[in-house]
Amino acid sequence: MQPDSTNPDPTSDDWRLMQEVASGDERAVGELYDRFGALVYKSCRQVLYSAAESEDASQEVFVRLWRTADRFDPHRAKLVTWVMLITRRLLIDRLRKQTVRAERLGVDEIGIKLQDPNKTAKEQESSLEERAKLAHRLRDLPDLQRAVIERAYLHGFSLREIATQLETPLGTVKSALSRGLGKLRERALNDRGSGRV
Repeated sequence: MQPDSTNPDPTSDDWRLMQEVASGDERAVGELYDRFGALVYKSCRQVLYSAAESEDASQEVFVRLWRTADRFDPHRAKLVTWVMLITRRLLIDRLRKQTVRAERLGVDEIGIKLQDPNKTAKEQESSLEERAKLAHRLRDLPDLQRAVIERAYLHGFSLREIATQLETPLGTVKSALSRGLGKLRERALNDRGSGRV
C-alpha cells in the first residue's frame, strides 16, 4: 500500500524533527544544525566569495529552514534534499542580487565576474581564476578603497551602509569607490593589453 502523501508519517524521525523545529524547540534546531551545518556551509563556500559571507548565508539558510519547517513533507523529499533546496534558493537569490548590483555599477569593466550556478564546471573554474586575479588587484589598493569595493561588490552593501560600517563620511566612501574602480579598471586594461588576462 502506498503512503498517503497528504498525511506525513508521524513516525518519521525527520518529520518529527522538523515539527519540533517549527515549534521553536532549541534542541531540535541544534540537532538540525549538527546534521546539516557543515554541508550547508560547504555549499555556500563553493559559491560565495568569502568565509564570512558563507557563514552569514549558512545562518540565513537555517533561519529559512526554521520558518518553513512546518511545510516539510517526508513523502515529497528527504530532509537532506529539502535542506539543499533551501540552500540553493538562498544562494541563487544572493547571486542575483550581486549580479544586479554588479551590472548597475559596471563591474565587468574592472574584471569582476560573479559566479553563476548555471555555469559549467569549466566556466566556474574560469570564474574562480578571475576572482583570484581580482583579489590580487585589490591587495594593491589603499585600505579604504579596497574595503569599500569589497563591501559594495562582493558583499552587497550599499554605500550608505558602508559609510556607517566604516564610520566614514558618505562623500569619502563615494570618492574611495570612484578612485578604486578607476585603478582597477586601469589595471584590468593593462593586464588585457599585456596578455595576462
